[in-house]
Amino acid sequence: MFFALAQGKLPTGEFRFTHRLEDIETLNRKALEGEYEVSAISIHAYAYVAGRYALLSSGASMGDRYGPLVVSRNPLDPGDLRGRKIAIPGMMTSAYLALRLLEPDFEPIVMPFDRIMEAAAHGQVDAGLLIHEGQLTYSREGMQKVIDLGEWWHDQTGLPLPLGGNGIRRDLGPDCIREISRLIRESIQYGLEHRAEALAYAMQFARGLHTGDADRFISMYVNRRTLDYGDDGRRAVRLFLDKAYAKGLIPHRITVEFTD
Repeated sequence: MFFALAQGKLPTGEFRFTHRLEDIETLNRKALEGEYEVSAISIHAYAYVAGRYALLSSGASMGDRYGPLVVSRNPLDPGDLRGRKIAIPGMMTSAYLALRLLEPDFEPIVMPFDRIMEAAAHGQVDAGLLIHEGQLTYSREGMQKVIDLGEWWHDQTGLPLPLGGNGIRRDLGPDCIREISRLIRESIQYGLEHRAEALAYAMQFARGLHTGDADRFISMYVNRRTLDYGDDGRRAVRLFLDKAYAKGLIPHRITVEFTD
């Protein structure tokens, strides 16, 4: 998404972009304080920062009939998750909220996203919630799929599962927001149009993932929906948060605002 901006491929006028890499739950927590002017955030976290941030219309990561996976060392059915210890990548992640919508009664064990599969494999928890490349590699590690939350959400709603977006601080004002929105959209477009170059750049962050798996994973979450949520993507975000509010999983009903 940000290859073109990070590598100076686009003229940015008066704006300068500093690329800070942190895991999504850390970014969610920093968004509570408004630390960054523009930040990747979970859609779940947006429920807590909507007063400070709007959602850029570009930058979404959505699971279209796929998404975060619950895996276990031994075979489990989704109904077996009740009361279990499940490793999760953060209390403000969208994956955690989706799992709570599916099964509200389990014990969440928060740990870094890249330790979850190992913890489940070693029996430290009953199951693990995977949000990154483990979605592609879990079977090679001898793990069993319990449920794909993106599949489940689509079966329930007919919509993609909204996972992450880009938040932009409202105090920047409409003119800055409009220009930054344009630049980020152009960066995403550049990456999609110069895929090999952008993939080579992204591989430095791949944590040992093979190029083929990395390319497949990127295709899942950086695609046409990343340029714009689309009407169904916007409906999905609103429905996701409405369902969470209806079940008491977030404290307030949220009016979602996109920077169209």
